[in-house]
Amino acid sequence: MKNMNQIMKQAKKMQEDIARAQAELAEKTVEGTAGGGAVKTTMTGDKKLIGVSISKEVVDPEDIEMLQDLIVASFQDAMNQVDEMTSTELGKYTKGMNMPGLF
Repeated sequence: MKNMNQIMKQAKKMQEDIARAQAELAEKTVEGTAGGGAVKTTMTGDKKLIGVSISKEVVDPEDIEMLQDLIVASFQDAMNQVDEMTSTELGKYTKGMNMPGLF
């Protein structure tokens, strides 16, 4: 039974470490870009969009589709950066474990 108590303590510590890492990730930000920096999106580590910046040069009333595409591309760039950051940070605690829904 001593072994089981040790396993439970380790699991609790890992859970606390992961929760702390997730809180730290939520405080970090990334910036996605598109169109050579003409469109920028800022996102937190917990995938909250907190800012969008669009250069005047890409605002063309005759080509709204291009601007929409740039916004989507910038957002996707930010999402990819958050995913990579999350994988790197939380991977420290989950090496070799398959934990669906964790990130």
